Amino acid sequence: MKVKGTIREIKERLNQGIGVTDDWIQALLRDERAGVQKLAQGYLRQQERLRRETARIEAMWQFERTYRQKGFQAIAGVDEAGRGPLAGPVVASAVILPEDFDASGLNDSKKLTEEERLALRERILQEATAVGVGIVDAVTIDHINILQATYEAMRRAVADLQPAPDILLLDAVQVPGLSMAQHPIVKGDALSHSIAAASIIAKTTRDEWMREAAQQFPEYGFDRHMGYGTPDHLAALAKWGPCPLHRKSFAPVRALMDGEKSQESTG
Repeated sequence: MKVKGTIREIKERLNQGIGVTDDWIQALLRDERAGVQKLAQGYLRQQERLRRETARIEAMWQFERTYRQKGFQAIAGVDEAGRGPLAGPVVASAVILPEDFDASGLNDSKKLTEEERLALRERILQEATAVGVGIVDAVTIDHINILQATYEAMRRAVADLQPAPDILLLDAVQVPGLSMAQHPIVKGDALSHSIAAASIIAKTTRDEWMREAAQQFPEYGFDRHMGYGTPDHLAALAKWGPCPLHRKSFAPVRALMDGEKSQESTG
């Protein structure tokens, strides 16, 4: 049995979505032409991906929706980037999204490509009710430790918001020293659009900072690894020693410095 139309015509009809009914798709699947069957199967896979993505996007509004129903208006997602690197700052962001924000493609920044993150960053900056950023440098990280530095970056990001938030949604942490209500969510950047938006702003802001740092200290390759302890970064660190951007309290950097001191004392 053949469905009326050439393979090219059927493909165009599927692409345009004109007159695409369940019965017609089933007829395509029974078509004697393997090419037509393949088109129908591909269409069904695409529709299933769209269905799952729509469901994911809808589910990621659950926390924001719950708190709006409780009377909260300015709901801010908060997240950070850069707790693990050996160099550079820790950066936090706080984002308040409007209720009608287009969340298409929004996800945990680690699950996105750089191109996707940058495109979403532009949309967030253009359409968010408010965006705040907090940055804490390596010297302060060494002085107060990375956890306290992360809290401080988050406090700065929240303080940078205008209007001030009524409640914070955070990725598995609760920040001391803040007066507003907080709701920590385990894996929050994959469960809340507000937190996901904050993770994207924090990540892209920090990456931009590290690329600028690479111009000042080109021998370390900060624009490639963003300060993380990759093999080429460790090799550069061993060759050149730490620069002012390195976190000297972090084990690989501290071990190198201790080794240099030991050599000096025995030299």
